[in-house]
Amino acid sequence: MNSIRSERVASLIKEEISDIIAKILEHESVGFWTVTNVRMSSDLRYAKIYISIYGDKATQQNTIKKIESFKKSIRQRLGSRLRLRFVPEIEFYLDDTLEHVDRINALLKQIENRENNKSDDVGPEDKRG
Repeated sequence: MNSIRSERVASLIKEEISDIIAKILEHESVGFWTVTNVRMSSDLRYAKIYISIYGDKATQQNTIKKIESFKKSIRQRLGSRLRLRFVPEIEFYLDDTLEHVDRINALLKQIENRENNKSDDVGPEDKRG
């Protein structure tokens, strides 16, 4: 039962945090970002908020630092929107899942290219049909 509540609260926080950050960063020069996941502690007092940021490392670091600098304000706004006994402590984490996916796809493409090159190296007399 507790995990269902935790998931519901995480989903609600994800939605609200996305909206709050969008409003706060509206006039800031930051990279394109999205809240990808929120993980709640079992007692709902802590929220880990994962943010994916499109761009190079400098853009990602600048954007996450800017979000971090508004953490107190974000938490206050979250508290005014939620009907929870406690407003969870929030921590932001850079979600680099997309980078991992890109890296894996690049490696798979390299393997595929090597396999294709190996089959091209085989002469017609070596191929058996």
